[in-house]
Amino acid sequence: MDPIRNPYAPGAGTQPPELAGRDEIREQVRVAIERVRIGRASKSVLMIGLRGVGKTVLLDRMRLDAEAAGHYTLRAEAPEERSLPALLAPQLRQVLLKLSRKESAKELAQRALAALAGFAKALKVKFGDIEVGLDFDPEPGLADNGDLESDLQDLLGAVGEAAKAAEASMVMFIDELQYVEEEQLAALITALHRISQRGLPVTLVGAGLPQLAGRTGRAKSYAERLFEFPFIGPLDDAEARRAIVNPARDEGVEFEEAGLGHLLAQTRGYPYFLQEWGKHAWGAADESPITLGDCEEATVTATAALDASFFRVRYDRLTPSEKKYLRAMAELGAGPHRSGDIAEQLGREVQSLAPTRAHLIAKGMVWSPSHGDTAFTVPLFDQFMKRIMPVEE
Repeated sequence: MDPIRNPYAPGAGTQPPELAGRDEIREQVRVAIERVRIGRASKSVLMIGLRGVGKTVLLDRMRLDAEAAGHYTLRAEAPEERSLPALLAPQLRQVLLKLSRKESAKELAQRALAALAGFAKALKVKFGDIEVGLDFDPEPGLADNGDLESDLQDLLGAVGEAAKAAEASMVMFIDELQYVEEEQLAALITALHRISQRGLPVTLVGAGLPQLAGRTGRAKSYAERLFEFPFIGPLDDAEARRAIVNPARDEGVEFEEAGLGHLLAQTRGYPYFLQEWGKHAWGAADESPITLGDCEEATVTATAALDASFFRVRYDRLTPSEKKYLRAMAELGAGPHRSGDIAEQLGREVQSLAPTRAHLIAKGMVWSPSHGDTAFTVPLFDQFMKRIMPVEE
């Protein structure tokens, strides 16, 4: 079949042709943003879930929804080893420049730009990675104390005043929030709390791995009252079918039921894997309908593609001891697994493995669903570990 017409789109944050099964969370976020616009109390939303469930796709679609409704947004991704101020400052500048072009918000947006100048200059010594253009001179005493928690409150408060004058919300869409250091995360939570108390239209829609919920709780004990933590999981059978069938059907192509069942079993409802298997099934087929044989061939080629990229890029970041730890987990199955069982598999004491486990959590490779349990954050990674390390060391 024509590869140019292949409708499937596997990729990091690539919008799929059919965003199945996410209408409820999109509506939840839409309502939260609109409530903030009119000064009503509303919790910020932090979506949590494993790799491959489509959190980034959702975040980007929600941002488009918000902008279409007239709100001001910023979009950022929190990489490891980069500070939160460096992440936010240039994005806030772009928002404020847009707000300054609206007559009703111009004066307040310019004051917020002065706050941003003071914020960047005061924190440059502590956070040397801050790089932002300064459009106005700092206003003495406004967001320039050099204390992140205090200055971020002042800065976001000034942004909120400008957004309120524009009769809109300012929404921060931030991905990979689990990588923000807890001290900086605490400052962000405090600022959002203060802004909520003032009724200003600033809110956060974030996404991260499951450990994000625990990190926010450790950063600030009241975080659970400030955020909603919807868990974004794999699609159910009906939604997964939609994600696979509808894009092909739009191109006049059908699936044999046996082939479709094979794809659903292999992908387990994870949106990224559905796109990967769909792409390869299309490539394997000569004509419609796509058969079981085509889908079985797709499993071979899709698995090879994942091993070379999606899985491999994570594996290559691991130390030898971390690889051995994950290989022991894989031997026990998909998980979650008790720390004692992993230690027994390795012939080690639980306490001696605690640093390795902590490093793997920090790297986003595993998480703890409950005390003493460890699970992979990447679906199907147990199978990959067995392929890449066929003999447990």
